[in-house]
Amino acid sequence: MTVTTDIEGTRLTVAAEGKLGTTSAPELEKALKNNIDGMTELVFDFEKLEYMASAGLRVLLSAQKVMKKQGSMKIINVTPPVMEVFTFTGMADAMDIEAL
Repeated sequence: MTVTTDIEGTRLTVAAEGKLGTTSAPELEKALKNNIDGMTELVFDFEKLEYMASAGLRVLLSAQKVMKKQGSMKIINVTPPVMEVFTFTGMADAMDIEAL
């Protein structure tokens, strides 16, 4: 998996490409920990994310907990396979998600 970050003022955009699973979730977590302080808006761009496992959901839930205290979080460009994970787990109703 490849993770890229873009900071514009207090907006952090994190793009993930490939497969977000047990072995790659720490990479996403590290990108967040290194950049989330002081951000009021967090955007995940999952346009190129092919797959997400429960480890990825854990990272997103952790990020959401932080952002509830300091701003907002949304997930954009969610591919159909990843959207299935959000829907199946009930997370589609608990997070601000925009499908492709």
